[in-house]
Amino acid sequence: MVHRHKFAGVEVAFVGPPLHEGPLPALFYFALSVEESLTVDPYNQPVVHLQKLPLRIFSINLPAHGPGLKSVDAMDRWAEDFAEGRDPLTPFLDQTAAAILAMREEGVFTELSLMGLSRGGMIAGHIATRVPVKRIVAFAPLTKLSYAPQFDLSHCVEQLCSIPIRFYIGNRDTRVGTSHCFDLVNQLAEEAFKRGMRSPPIEMIVSPSIGHMGHGTSKHTFEAGAEWVAHR
Repeated sequence: MVHRHKFAGVEVAFVGPPLHEGPLPALFYFALSVEESLTVDPYNQPVVHLQKLPLRIFSINLPAHGPGLKSVDAMDRWAEDFAEGRDPLTPFLDQTAAAILAMREEGVFTELSLMGLSRGGMIAGHIATRVPVKRIVAFAPLTKLSYAPQFDLSHCVEQLCSIPIRFYIGNRDTRVGTSHCFDLVNQLAEEAFKRGMRSPPIEMIVSPSIGHMGHGTSKHTFEAGAEWVAHR
């Protein structure tokens, strides 16, 4: 069952025990729309895998996603917005961060992990620069945005390098770029090392690419990422 609640005026959806049962560990999953992220296969496979645990999994409609909108068109809408001088991401990031901080203030969760799929991986990275998080896991993460390079995750290295992060990606993902993901991991590890971390907790798991443009994520990979979160 998908529950919905407003925090700081922002509607957030979640699966798991109702809020009146008290604070629990939380995972915020950024993928597509709420319905797709939490209830539609294959996007919800990590959600299904984690539902056996005592935690809540939250989600929110990404910009240009939601009822009446096709997720396959969302990135084109982002590009059109930026081309016309509008920024669809910063207000979303600020509002989502405000909602998460309100959740923390209200005692909704004991600790927070972030999970992202593709474009949601980039969103998770930016959210982690705005709110305290314990860990991040991302599948086939978008790390560079060609038409809005100010949102490239390379700009967030200093804020992210001390957070345990695991990326899963195909060995030939030509949509988001396997090499772009590796470059980010290298930058994060180098920055963490400069700060005295001899074994920076930044990982990149590379598997044979599947799906269109090598950008797919297998059930096994979704479950492995979910287990990584659960065990930590």
